[in-house]
Amino acid sequence: MTEIRHIVFDIGKVLLHYDPDLPFSRLIPDPDERRWFFDNVCTSAWNIEQDRGRTWEEAEAEIIPLFPDHAENIRNFRRHWHEMVPHAYDDSVALMEQLIDGGHDVTLLTNWAADTFVEARGRFPFLEKPRGITVSGDIRAIKPERRIYDHHADTFGLAPAATLFIDDSPKNVDGAKAAGWQAVLFTGAEQLEADLRRLGVRL
Repeated sequence: MTEIRHIVFDIGKVLLHYDPDLPFSRLIPDPDERRWFFDNVCTSAWNIEQDRGRTWEEAEAEIIPLFPDHAENIRNFRRHWHEMVPHAYDDSVALMEQLIDGGHDVTLLTNWAADTFVEARGRFPFLEKPRGITVSGDIRAIKPERRIYDHHADTFGLAPAATLFIDDSPKNVDGAKAAGWQAVLFTGAEQLEADLRRLGVRL
């Protein structure tokens, strides 16, 4: 296995907590109604198009005519987005910072809407510490599409075989491997530290 010279972190559910239920448990108190709303109205497939670069205005205009009775809560998805990302995972952030302080080349690669990521950068200063970030909404490509991995490697001069990717999504891990990267599935900071040691990364 090629020695790891570059380490790439995902952000959501690796470094930052994300949960749409946090505001919507208040906005739609009934759990069955709330689940129906996420399964049929503001679905994961609808939301990820904002990660691909679609504006929130376009996203709302697409589904409000289909679900006019839910217009207010459709708009609430963007209005209350800040509540969905309440805090960082301190142990993961500390591990990332330890890698940076130890001289490792660390970058970030995330599926994230462009405008909400600007907000996240303002709220969580540690996002400025890695050498750079690829945000899917800025380049209109999302993981696990091959193009976003190739774009990130080209932008930051990464050798794919010497790059380790860390993500909480199995399909995104598989996408990185298909792009020629090494990759591990994130399940927690303790396991990540063990994975890094196993792969010969000096901490």
